[in-house]
Amino acid sequence: MNGKDHGAGAVEPSMMTVDLGTDCPEWLRGFAAKAPRMQVSALLRPPANGARAAAVLILFGEGPDGPDLLLLQRADTLRKHAGQPAFPGGGIDPTDDGPVGAALREAAEETGLDPSGVTVLATMPELYVAHSEYRVTPVVAWWREPSAVHATDPGEVASVARVPLAELTDPANRLRIRGPSGHLGPAFRVQGMLVWGFTAGILHAVLEAGGWDRPWDTTRVEDLPAEVIDLGRRE
Repeated sequence: MNGKDHGAGAVEPSMMTVDLGTDCPEWLRGFAAKAPRMQVSALLRPPANGARAAAVLILFGEGPDGPDLLLLQRADTLRKHAGQPAFPGGGIDPTDDGPVGAALREAAEETGLDPSGVTVLATMPELYVAHSEYRVTPVVAWWREPSAVHATDPGEVASVARVPLAELTDPANRLRIRGPSGHLGPAFRVQGMLVWGFTAGILHAVLEAGGWDRPWDTTRVEDLPAEVIDLGRRE
């Protein structure tokens, strides 16, 4: 989602939803119900064939500062997506139980979370990341029994953070980032991270769909930092 601000376009809804029951808190129910039918830019629709399947975990929790989301920052030494903030996740292996299994496995491997404390609520429609040729399924979940998290492998993950929704929606933390080509996309400055690109695009859509977004200054535009561009050129 690192590009111009695109309008929404209809996509086929994901088929995975669960009975929210009593596990899902009231403040999350509206978004969980909308997630499988969210609309995304037509430019993010996966191609009919090809591209490797992947999944990311959009994990909502509730900490001392209220509702939050789990994010990580990838290590600067990685060959792809070096130094980028992201949701936990990765490619879907043949041994995974589809996107849900992959998202939970990757999150456990990257952050050490205990998947048994996570209730999966829905999957969002697939999104296409042209740069890395992945078709990504976001998996929406509730962290009903939080466990300790940390960067389990410093060679892959630099840091892990539970970022409060209040921090993500604070207008002071919102901006748009201009890439080297001049394309613009939403961004966030939170927990010492500049969240941009694909992850920021998902965050922006999630906050809007959940009704948590607050008005912010969309004319605040900054160039992508040179050090971030340099990391991307190594790929």
